[in-house]
Amino acid sequence: MADYRDGVEDIDLKIVSLLCRDGRISFTELSRQTGLSVSATHQRVRRLERRGVIKGYAAMIDPAGAGLPLTAFISIKPFDPAAPDDAPERLAHLPGIEACHSVAGDENYILKVRVASPSALEDLLQQIRACAGVSTRTTIVLSTPYENRPPDLEHSGEGISGTDGGDPEGSEPDAEGVG
Repeated sequence: MADYRDGVEDIDLKIVSLLCRDGRISFTELSRQTGLSVSATHQRVRRLERRGVIKGYAAMIDPAGAGLPLTAFISIKPFDPAAPDDAPERLAHLPGIEACHSVAGDENYILKVRVASPSALEDLLQQIRACAGVSTRTTIVLSTPYENRPPDLEHSGEGISGTDGGDPEGSEPDAEGVG
């Protein structure tokens, strides 16, 4: 019988962990590292994708090399505490905002932004204030020793939720990369 953690097989955690480290790993290499057949590995990956555990695959870029050398965190708080909590929706159209986190504390949200210059940051701050009716507090990043580290799924003690228990779909995969 398989070993389960919170109703999820450890092998699924291993697959997700390997994919977090290298989203372009081939099914052949993934199966070698997990001890599964290529077909079983492909089926498990597709099931994890269908369940939304794996949301997609993306290229990791150097923001400075792509023309966005300035990173900042902007904490926002509504001017009117009774106003609807709709800042994420009001700001979603602004491409300079990379992430929006709801937080506990004095502010309601912290935004991670990347822009080309201090003047571009100033323009973005103006847009954020106007679109969402918020006050802002900005912290500029001087350097980033590390970022986008893969989560430690193998030692988290938490399983992957949403096990469907159904048979995975798909035909016999080839040895091409997963992502």
